[in-house]
Amino acid sequence: MEGKYTFADGLEYRDKKWHYCDGYDRRFYTEICSGLKPAGISQLTNLDPPRKIPEGCYDCGDGFYNPKTRVIIDYKFRFLRNADDDEHEWIVRTCRKG
Repeated sequence: MEGKYTFADGLEYRDKKWHYCDGYDRRFYTEICSGLKPAGISQLTNLDPPRKIPEGCYDCGDGFYNPKTRVIIDYKFRFLRNADDDEHEWIVRTCRKG
């Protein structure tokens, strides 16, 4: 594959010497570009301020997940998919909850 991939926030992907999210530097891309906030004002997501998550749901990266219905909807509240058992477990273990 040839070409260049740029994420929506402006981060340009590199297949060599990729240092973003490498385990050593945990800053979001917006923090790399604009700097860190003062102590006590942590940035929770790359989007600042973060999206408001509906009560009882999780922000799973491409939408909101309702663990009661096991349905993922996009950020415009349109159906995306049903979560299988593995995805359900990963979301409730790792994602931000509203």
